[in-house]
Amino acid sequence: MATDKEIKKAFKKEASENPEKFYAVSHLKSEGFMRKHCKCGTYFWTVNADQTVCGDPSCSGGFRFIGHAVAKQEMDYVEVWKKFAAHFKLLGYTEIKRYPVVARWRDDQYWVGASIYDFQPHVVSGAVEPPANPLVVPQFCLRFNDIDNVGITGAHYTGFVMIGQHMFVPKEKWDQNKVFSDIHSWLTKGLGLPNTEITFHEDAWAGGGNFGPCMEYFSRGLELGNQVYMLYEQTPTGRKELPLKVLDMGMGHERNAWFTKGTSTSYETTFPTVSRKMYDLTGIKPEGNLMRKFLPYSSYLNADEVEDINKAWADVAKKVGIDTEELKEKILPLSALYSVAEHTRSALFAINDGALPNNVGGGYNLRIIMRRSMDFLEKYNWDVTMNDIAEWHADYLKPLFPELAENLDSVSNIIDVEKKKFSENRKKSRQIIDNLLAKKVEIDEKKFIELYTSQGISPEMIEAEAAKLDRKIKAPDNFYARVSELRKDTEPEKEIKEKLPLDGVTETEIMYYNDFSVVEFKGVVSKIIGNKVILNRTAFYPTSGGQLHDKGTLGGAKVTDVYKQGGVVVHVLEREPHFKVGEVVEGKIDAPRRLQLAQHHTSTHIINGCAKRVLGKHIWQAGAAKTLEKARLDITHYEALSDEQVEKIENMANQIVDENRPVYSTLMKKNLAEAEYGFSIYQGGAVPGKVLRIISIPDFDTEACGGTHLHTTSEAKIIKILKTSKIQDGMVRIEFTAGEAAAKELTKDTGILQEAAKTLDCKLNQIPGRANELFEKWKKVVKKGKIDGADDFRLVSKEESQDTEPLMLKNVALMLKTQPEHIPTTLARFKKELEGKKN
Repeated sequence: MATDKEIKKAFKKEASENPEKFYAVSHLKSEGFMRKHCKCGTYFWTVNADQTVCGDPSCSGGFRFIGHAVAKQEMDYVEVWKKFAAHFKLLGYTEIKRYPVVARWRDDQYWVGASIYDFQPHVVSGAVEPPANPLVVPQFCLRFNDIDNVGITGAHYTGFVMIGQHMFVPKEKWDQNKVFSDIHSWLTKGLGLPNTEITFHEDAWAGGGNFGPCMEYFSRGLELGNQVYMLYEQTPTGRKELPLKVLDMGMGHERNAWFTKGTSTSYETTFPTVSRKMYDLTGIKPEGNLMRKFLPYSSYLNADEVEDINKAWADVAKKVGIDTEELKEKILPLSALYSVAEHTRSALFAINDGALPNNVGGGYNLRIIMRRSMDFLEKYNWDVTMNDIAEWHADYLKPLFPELAENLDSVSNIIDVEKKKFSENRKKSRQIIDNLLAKKVEIDEKKFIELYTSQGISPEMIEAEAAKLDRKIKAPDNFYARVSELRKDTEPEKEIKEKLPLDGVTETEIMYYNDFSVVEFKGVVSKIIGNKVILNRTAFYPTSGGQLHDKGTLGGAKVTDVYKQGGVVVHVLEREPHFKVGEVVEGKIDAPRRLQLAQHHTSTHIINGCAKRVLGKHIWQAGAAKTLEKARLDITHYEALSDEQVEKIENMANQIVDENRPVYSTLMKKNLAEAEYGFSIYQGGAVPGKVLRIISIPDFDTEACGGTHLHTTSEAKIIKILKTSKIQDGMVRIEFTAGEAAAKELTKDTGILQEAAKTLDCKLNQIPGRANELFEKWKKVVKKGKIDGADDFRLVSKEESQDTEPLMLKNVALMLKTQPEHIPTTLARFKKELEGKKN
């Protein structure tokens, strides 16, 4: 099948040969626009008879609005969205809130990169209704392919708001001229542009298996946005018309504000208060005359598109009329200032929405921009912190995104932790660089990337250390974009079950959704394939969501495995069944196993809710497993848990159990569930289907989940945390038990302590004091070999501990440097060795 790039190229040619079929030609002609052909090959529309080139800055002469604003409606950053939403409300569109920038509802993307991501794949495919139709949304997006350009060109960002205009309608309701006239009216009435200042470009778009025409719009060299019309699906046998026509207009919020103001850089209009505060604190300010000359040509320094960046700097310096090194000396510190401000804004949104900087997947890109900011702050010795800048951003954006100001404490904590890791890494990094320089190792592009990805050593640091030794080492052009591309998240391979031929088989009715205690049932056999049986309904739970499948019998035959293929539950029997299709069979489920797994699953939700309250809103479930013996929950957290934090989580969990709260199970349409509960319902990742099963412990935890769950929290009986560990950067594992499994653990703890008390000849609460006394005597006598006549080997301590039994076990194990289950044998050995010395 052809690539997106190939599809776009071929379709653009086809669309340009048939403009009446694919573009809003009737509207354009009614407004006096004429179709022309640019030297670059692009077909464009203009009302200006003498215009011979398209609106792209490389063809039309760069940005020509700086210092010469042509928009009659000057707006600051906040006003742009408010006026846009009000304008489109009059046109029949509904304003919706932004989605989180971490795409929890998708299993193919980590970050939201465009406003259409909010509605893929379920709304675009027609499986789920949109939250409104048509709609507009101020969607914050993150892309990491332009990191090196941020600050330099005056227009590039890692994080930006894409103003989305969207519609999802069947073919008979599709009116391309109408949706095009809507965005045209924003340009003329919203921004106040005359048609003489607008150029439309014919183009095409392809992505995610869909494609169609699109129309870009420019003014004075600046692309303000483009309108995509998703009309077709690309299949192995060719194009297929989509049953649902999708409008995907994406417009740069930042660019519209910049355009109306005509300031030297877009950063000054995107975050004006932050820019002013940083100018004052750093002493770095844009030189008006220089910036007016430089900015029209700054796009020529796009590291993505330039083969020789040094030559590009020389060419721009010549046009500006200044020496190349002098231009860099004036522009680069200002570029660093804007980069720090821009990267901090991106980090604020990302962390607020549940991301953590780490070395895995999407979190790695977040770490890149945070550490790049810290590098600049250290390099220029600026007396400002990312914490301060994040707070300034949140304050300015409060009218648009009030949620940013509500979570600042958590954001600040995470910035502090990353700052600490950054500082700890610096000393080690300098030693590595100095060693390489001393050995005169060649630091080429491959070495730069290796040092950054394996050791976290930035190119700026390598350049600075080399400069101290009068060695000139230059980092590769477009370095951060290359690293980001190399570290794109890849999904681990999943175990694939044999695909059964299930055409014509209806979805299985799930009986445990409403009542986990249903362990006996009857169902009609829909299909038999060897020893695999499908029923019209079942109470058997299939392995999923980290929970083991049920076991039991079906028609008297032992069930060894249960799994799901699409919406169909497959029962694997020990042998081929004696019953036939159409017969009614009885299913019996191992009830104690079902109860234990349900206790562990509901307790997983309880522990997750407690972790959020104890550790912060950044906590998300990253993985989970529920077996008969124990359960585990992997959470996103930046450091190992302290004993105090573990105790708080366990105590709170058991309080929720004791409160006997109801556990509600409800089936809801996906769009309604998202509207009511938000995207925190996707704790275990993306959930497919039009309908979600929502598990809710009122005022505590609500998640989309298909597992077996208790009726009330008290049915969990007791929750006991076994241990916690940091399993990778940014992820902590909590292992715990509940119900009968927890009771067994507690009995085991009591048994260990009773055995230890017998060895020490004391009460249970005297164990820590006696154990410490024995340990100190053993170290003195056995380890150091010191015995004097005054030595008394009797244990007399009567100190009493107030610790709970689990905590006592843990503390004694730590003291003796052994595992809890080895405490009695360790104490017995110490005592025996002491007795040996005495004799």
